[in-house]
Amino acid sequence: MMTKKIGFIGAGQMARALAEGLLHKGLLVPDQMLASDPSESARQKFHEATGAETTPNNLEVVRRQDVVVLAVKPQQIPRVLEELRGRVAPEKLVISIAAGISLQQLEEGLGTQTRVIRVMPNTPALVGFAASAYALGKNAGPEDASLVQQLLAAIGIAVQVDEKLLDAVTALSGSGPAYVYLMIEVLTDAGVRHGLSREVALTLAAQTVRGAAEMVMKTGQHPAILKDQVTSPGGTTIAALAAMEHYGFRGAIFAGVEAAWRRARELSQ
Repeated sequence: MMTKKIGFIGAGQMARALAEGLLHKGLLVPDQMLASDPSESARQKFHEATGAETTPNNLEVVRRQDVVVLAVKPQQIPRVLEELRGRVAPEKLVISIAAGISLQQLEEGLGTQTRVIRVMPNTPALVGFAASAYALGKNAGPEDASLVQQLLAAIGIAVQVDEKLLDAVTALSGSGPAYVYLMIEVLTDAGVRHGLSREVALTLAAQTVRGAAEMVMKTGQHPAILKDQVTSPGGTTIAALAAMEHYGFRGAIFAGVEAAWRRARELSQ
């Protein structure tokens, strides 16, 4: 169990997901949490989900908690940074999950001595399967990295990267759930086309994607090896793969991630 007190500025879905994950893992109890949000509805939902105290006052979170998670929308960050500037004590850690807001912006906005870590999670955090990456600010140390790793492990997996790679993370895992949802949708439609009910097709498609991902994670084998294990000579799978290659399956994925990466760079600048 952690001894730190965690505060959330912003009590929306991602904040609730992290808080619920920490409670579920037994790392924190509700009394160690505090969330602020101007929306009474958001505060009420956070309290109902976690049992933790809430407040409309951001400065109360900064004053009382050891770790402050900035969980507001990127367009709200300038206002929040202005409010908090000079108010974050040196012993406190600030973790930002606001997409596209650089460490430099955060450090300049809060005060250059502030310990900051920037995190890029993704929406499967809501069901405990996040793929997150984080980058350390210039004042954050190994203990801070260990702490954020422990926090993010409550909602999935996390890896440390250089900040310059966070745009690639955004393009791959940040936007990635949408690519997978599209694949599940297409697989479902293809099943319906060949006579399956939509309910059955969707169940089979979603479970197939889930199971394939688990095989990659648990076996540690390269996806190409696992693919080959399904691909019999002259069989149905190789026929399907050949058709997908003909229609540019790989190229489409590469192009999509490339487009997302370029857009992430534009937004971060």
